[in-house]
Amino acid sequence: MGRGILYVIIAAVAWGTGGAVAAILYAISGLGPVAVSFWRFVGGVLLLAVGYLVLRHRRPARSTPVDGRSVGAPQHGTRWPAIVTTGVGLAVYQTAYFAAVAYAGLAIATVVTLGSGPVLIAIGARLWTGERLGRAGTATVAMALVGLILLVGGPSAGRAPALGLACALLSATGYACVTLLNRKRGRDGTGGDPGTTALGGFVVGTLVLLPVALLEGILPTSGDIGRTLGLLAYLGAVPTALAYGLFFAGLASVRATTASVLALVEPVTAAVIAVLLLDERLTPAAVLGSSVLLGAVVVLALAERRAAPTPVR
Repeated sequence: MGRGILYVIIAAVAWGTGGAVAAILYAISGLGPVAVSFWRFVGGVLLLAVGYLVLRHRRPARSTPVDGRSVGAPQHGTRWPAIVTTGVGLAVYQTAYFAAVAYAGLAIATVVTLGSGPVLIAIGARLWTGERLGRAGTATVAMALVGLILLVGGPSAGRAPALGLACALLSATGYACVTLLNRKRGRDGTGGDPGTTALGGFVVGTLVLLPVALLEGILPTSGDIGRTLGLLAYLGAVPTALAYGLFFAGLASVRATTASVLALVEPVTAAVIAVLLLDERLTPAAVLGSSVLLGAVVVLALAERRAAPTPVR
């Protein structure tokens, strides 16, 4: 349980660095949000594939008893429908979030997407997997929502607020579906290798994004090509391959609702980077929101640890 919580928090911190890198890419390369997402997926696929091959060779050899079944191998085959659903969900919720920012502005897009995510996951977990929030879970989800609203500040006007709101809700729904699906598979023992799930999902997501990226413009049109390639490589390595591999692994032992609140460390990380590296200033409301978010994460993590069953030795 503790390891799963740590995995999700590390993934959220890695995701928080991705926004700053993407913002720099938009400014220096001429790439649009879909193209940046596409290259992020491509880098993630390559690195996840390498990691999968390395780990596969390090696994102990399988032995075959008299009944013909392989010992040490998962008894559940690859669930391709679930992997395809994961890949489509990854592509949809990331692209829909960028669209929400364009139509409604960053503040509304962030509040609706990240704020509604834990609520949708809590409802979905109750209806689909039978998870109960309890008083601690309900209180911490509420704290997280308040922290997010304070963190992003007041809403800003956009050129199409209603369409932006719809895109933000679509993004939150896609994120909730991916989280619930992989949490249920991990709990039921049908999820298989988390690395395989992440790799397969990103392969599907890459294929989904390719035609849209071609229409938007898939190659850089300005700036230093070396710097652009370096930033794209970082996006593929840290916020993608590392973060999602850890996130899917963490979902095997952490409840879906808990994971969704722990992942809210992402906007706090982004705010810290903005202050330290991008020379931006946080308002008092944003500082308070960051504190409330971190408090929610700490409270929920402690409650999850207390609720975990004591192992029998």
